[in-house]
Amino acid sequence: MTTTIDSQDKLDSKRADKRTPGKWRSWETTEGAIRAPHRSMMKAMGLSDRDIANPFVGVASTHNEVTPCNSGIDPLVEEVKRGVLAAQGTPFTFGTITVSDAISMGTEGMRGSLVSREVIADSIETVVFAERYDGLIAVAGCDKS
Repeated sequence: MTTTIDSQDKLDSKRADKRTPGKWRSWETTEGAIRAPHRSMMKAMGLSDRDIANPFVGVASTHNEVTPCNSGIDPLVEEVKRGVLAAQGTPFTFGTITVSDAISMGTEGMRGSLVSREVIADSIETVVFAERYDGLIAVAGCDKS
């Protein structure tokens, strides 16, 4: 039996939309002909077919130059990525915000402190959800970030 590309895309779309037991959530972005544009974006970042077939692990990094608590995080993030690769996962690093209470203390900027906790959590959760990551490792340097 032969199928046209259009009918194959419809079949792939139906398969990808189902939550098949044992499948990684990231497969929603990589399986079938209908997901070729998704894979082309991944290939443009240098990922191989094998990388794309592995579970996707988000690595949230709070590295920044706002506070000394977070300025040295990059080497830790690189170690985390090596660990994910060793476990046959594909790491994707992304960042989030930082607010330093020590710097904003005693100023109107301190009003951003408590809300920053929610912004940090929401931003990480949004990336993991939207990109369909299968796991998350967060690397932080302070009480909030």
